[in-house]
Amino acid sequence: MELAYYSDYAVRLVNSEEPARGVDTLTSADAVRELFGNGAQAARRIADADVTRLRSVRARLRAVFEAANEDDEVRAVDLLNALLIEFPVSPQISGHEFRDDNGRPKWHMHIADHAVNASATYTATACMGLAVHLTEYGVDRLGICQAAPCRNAYLDTSTNRSRRYCSDRCATRANVAAYRARKREEREGREGREGPARERPRTDSAAASRTDPLAPPRTNPDAPARTNPDAPSRTNPDAPARTNPGAPPRTNPLAASRAEVTAYRANEDRGEERGEERSTGRTAEAAQESSATADR
Repeated sequence: MELAYYSDYAVRLVNSEEPARGVDTLTSADAVRELFGNGAQAARRIADADVTRLRSVRARLRAVFEAANEDDEVRAVDLLNALLIEFPVSPQISGHEFRDDNGRPKWHMHIADHAVNASATYTATACMGLAVHLTEYGVDRLGICQAAPCRNAYLDTSTNRSRRYCSDRCATRANVAAYRARKREEREGREGREGPARERPRTDSAAASRTDPLAPPRTNPDAPARTNPDAPSRTNPDAPARTNPGAPPRTNPLAASRAEVTAYRANEDRGEERGEERSTGRTAEAAQESSATADR
């Protein structure tokens, strides 16, 4: 197993406390067992006194991460060296559970457990793993989460050394907060140039129509009528015609021409009748004159 793997022991111990939120999960021997994980032989020797010992180491390890986060590499290295001197490790070559194709063990470095108590074993392992990680990847790979109020520690394993948050959840929360801050600054900038937006006063009728179901509907007399040219006309054939007494009569020129022709023909008919009457009268008068002449 690579020694850099043990650097996660330091991260787990530091993040068992969230100072800004007042949260501390390292409160019992069971919490210490969770730090070790399943299968750790040292976890069998855990006692209640290990809680206090690990809390003290936790504060010192957090100082290492904070110094690295502030780009104070020398201070971070000095603090970690002090822990390595106080909690030395006993490395040894191991080949358990690793076999090659020929059945031979794959030898690798392993940290032996020769500490006097469980907390010392955990501290030595965490500090050795953190030291290997620091020397392999750089001090700037140790960081503190930038999403306030979270101050969890993390190990930056990104290819471009761009990690700033301990988790995806904190990254999303920070991005949303930054977006809202930008929008607020833009709004304040517009108000500074144009003045605060004035809110239109609401009349009593408008206010009542929002709350009173019996209030009349709100209409705008200045708004243009909304019509749909494609909509079919809505007429009632049984409704009386709507006329305007002041409007001039609407006439059809063809209908007027037909009326004139009809009147002209009627006049001609009446003229013919009058001519026939006059002709008949003249014939009767002539007959009378002829009869009178014969008598004489």
